[in-house]
Amino acid sequence: MHVLITGGAGFLGRKLAQAFLARRDVTRLTLVDIARGPDLGDARVREIAGDLGDAALLERAFDGGVDGVFHLAAVVSGEAEANFDLGWRVNVDATRALLERCRALGTAPRVVFASSVAVFGGALPDKVPDDQVLTPQSSYGAQKAVGEMLVHDFARKGFVDGRSLRLPTITVRPGKPNKAASSFASGIIREPLAGAEAVCPVDRATRMWLLSPRAVIENLLIGYDAPASSLPTSHSLNVPGISVTVGDMVDDLRRVAGDAVADRVQFRHDAAIDRIVRTWPRDFDATAGRALGMRVDADFASIVRQYIEHDAPR
Repeated sequence: MHVLITGGAGFLGRKLAQAFLARRDVTRLTLVDIARGPDLGDARVREIAGDLGDAALLERAFDGGVDGVFHLAAVVSGEAEANFDLGWRVNVDATRALLERCRALGTAPRVVFASSVAVFGGALPDKVPDDQVLTPQSSYGAQKAVGEMLVHDFARKGFVDGRSLRLPTITVRPGKPNKAASSFASGIIREPLAGAEAVCPVDRATRMWLLSPRAVIENLLIGYDAPASSLPTSHSLNVPGISVTVGDMVDDLRRVAGDAVADRVQFRHDAAIDRIVRTWPRDFDATAGRALGMRVDADFASIVRQYIEHDAPR
């Protein structure tokens, strides 16, 4: 089986690649990203660096055919809001090009599109259902909503076996902050544990829908393995997570790592980030995902401990 992962040099892309390499049925794994990532030390892995919108790059990536695709590559929320043209080119045009290349195979490969809870916004029920009407309030959310529509229509026509998984905010991510509006959700844990001050741009009462890196990888694989007949008719579903306030996050950091660490979090309001984050839904009724067996972290304290044990720099 040949699997293609876009965004393969990123943190989640790397973890997903390692999880797939542990499966006996994978004979080839192609990772595509704007740059190469650390060597995975496996002869089955091929890395291609470049722009996903480049037709020649796609031809190389699909050489010999592809059985499965994970489309993780994207311009993140804050950058998509700041750079309108870049966001639509990468998040929509490249997604369409990828799906068209899948269509050209004539074999209906399985495609997992990493969507986002940012496809929802405005007035919402307390728990957002899988079939909630998409009402994005940001360019990033609109781009992910268009991606879902593309996957749905290509799947409806039988060109791909597609499914869109709306991911919660993933925390704690190691490394440096990025331009995602949600980047602070990792930063307020990662930086204090490393001995540095972290700035939180939203207030303590801000509620978020979260999932750990380990859980999201497991859920991506479950979403990939699920038969099309078990999916909603929209081919889209909300991935289960936990609903916690930013204040709860800092309090759990205090319980796990102590006062000195938690006191390094400083609250300084940033209107631009707050405006984006406030449009995101805070809780979900992830019925379809739970029915597939997708997992949820026990609580936020367990996410902090997981980061310390597995991903924090030594």
